[in-house]
Amino acid sequence: MYKRSLLIKGPNLMQDQQDVATLYDSKEDRRRLWSAAIKWPLYSVAVMPVLLATGWRLSERLTVRLDQLIGFLVASILLLLWENLTNDLFDADTGVDELNKPHSIVALLGRKQPVRRMAYLVLLIGLGIIIVLALQSDPAVLFLVLGSCTLGYLYQGPPFRLGYQGLGEPLCWLAFGPFATAAALIVLAPVGSYASGIPWGTAIRLGSGPALATTLVLFCSHFHQVTEDAAHGKRSPLVRLGTKRAAKLIPWLVTLSLILECLPIMQGYWPMSALLGGIAIPYGLALINLLKEHHNHPERIGGSKFLALRFQALNGLGLTLGFLINSFI
Repeated sequence: MYKRSLLIKGPNLMQDQQDVATLYDSKEDRRRLWSAAIKWPLYSVAVMPVLLATGWRLSERLTVRLDQLIGFLVASILLLLWENLTNDLFDADTGVDELNKPHSIVALLGRKQPVRRMAYLVLLIGLGIIIVLALQSDPAVLFLVLGSCTLGYLYQGPPFRLGYQGLGEPLCWLAFGPFATAAALIVLAPVGSYASGIPWGTAIRLGSGPALATTLVLFCSHFHQVTEDAAHGKRSPLVRLGTKRAAKLIPWLVTLSLILECLPIMQGYWPMSALLGGIAIPYGLALINLLKEHHNHPERIGGSKFLALRFQALNGLGLTLGFLINSFI
């Protein structure tokens, strides 16, 4: 296993260009830290809105613009990378990651300036792609994506830091639910398809359940660091509720995300094949049982967010596959 980062203490803690002394047992530890820092499985939350929109359009016998689909996928990944990099930067300012996140990009590089430059670069490229996509579809795409980016900044960025006030989860649901899904629906459609306005109804119906599964990932990521969050003034829902009461919410969140996906099927909006979203249930049950038994054992639940991530990814992919199957029936 790797050792935790040893941050140099002082009045200018983690200032630009200041070195961070990080101890590693081996090159293998360093590789593990970088693998954790990249967070590649997390990018399933970025691509899910456009995959769902693609599946739904094909299920409805509507055309999908392949070039727009690829462009939106790339832009979504870049914009989530920007958010992850800036979150590491902002957390370095508050010190909340000092003990529990040796895989922070800032800690691994030992400096903030390269991380800041990388974050700005991927943001500019991502928004540049979105601008091109919007010009080829509808200006609303740009405004919706900018809205999602704004919500992401409000979550962690100064002076707002709404995540420190316990508002990160609602912001996450809005960004990856109605906003991202509406943008994806418009960007995939032929020009003028949504001239009458943003398809909020379809976006909310399609994005609500999967976005709640995404929010579950964020919610579970704090179980193992409640003490540290509280010490640094981060009043996340886990800090406010305590791990025991928070663990009791997990069954409700898992169930509600599935109910939100079953309702359109019962109302006739979606095909029965959309029930394939239920293939994620085993991971939902595993998450429920893990946190029920070990909610107050940080060393045993550090991976709970990855169980939540598997639930989110399989749920979204199953739902998308259900739509695709219907398109061939």
